[in-house]
Amino acid sequence: MRSKTEWCVFFMCVLFVAGNVQAQDIRANLYGAYVFDDKIDSYYSSSTYYEGKIKGGLQWGGGIEYMVRPLYGVELLYLRQDTKAPTVYVRDLSSSIEETNFDIALNYIMLGGARHLLSSNGKLEGFGGLMAGMVIAELKNPDNGREANATKFSWGVRLGGIAWASESVGIKVQAQLLSAVQSMGGGLYFGTGGAGAGVSSYSTIYQFSLGGGLVFKFPIEK
Repeated sequence: MRSKTEWCVFFMCVLFVAGNVQAQDIRANLYGAYVFDDKIDSYYSSSTYYEGKIKGGLQWGGGIEYMVRPLYGVELLYLRQDTKAPTVYVRDLSSSIEETNFDIALNYIMLGGARHLLSSNGKLEGFGGLMAGMVIAELKNPDNGREANATKFSWGVRLGGIAWASESVGIKVQAQLLSAVQSMGGGLYFGTGGAGAGVSSYSTIYQFSLGGGLVFKFPIEK
């Protein structure tokens, strides 16, 4: 039996390949951005809650974009952030208030569509679009060494521009919002960082970032 993660990856790859049928060119995108802090909290009851913050930091990754039409692209991309999540929590009536600075890694695998706009001289190019996919969140509790992970649905939106230094190399700048739906809590067990007792309610992540990267264009011979 395939796991849920394997089926998600397989499904996105099928959609990605299908979008390449009428490709005009292929673009390789390299990304680097600063992600801002995001608050997480969940108050399941007065005696079971957590509140904390996913700290900001560097997010990096890359993607392959197929221009299915001259101004429409489909991109499969991977983004990763390694950061900290300082969290205060109470597990039940018998527990005192605890605090842990969790180690967390967020791995986004996304399929995105983008609409592009070209300037009259072709040197500048704007773009914007939506993304959908999944985030694989890996959590470690440094206090006891326990680890856990969870795979959740994620979506995103981005807007930016490209300045073409040549016909095949460009510099990209963009603003981006990624959201992982109900990803913190539950299987990640804020409170212990592993199997056993933990806070079982959820908090959705909203990660806003500013950054850019490089674009390499590879025209397809007709």
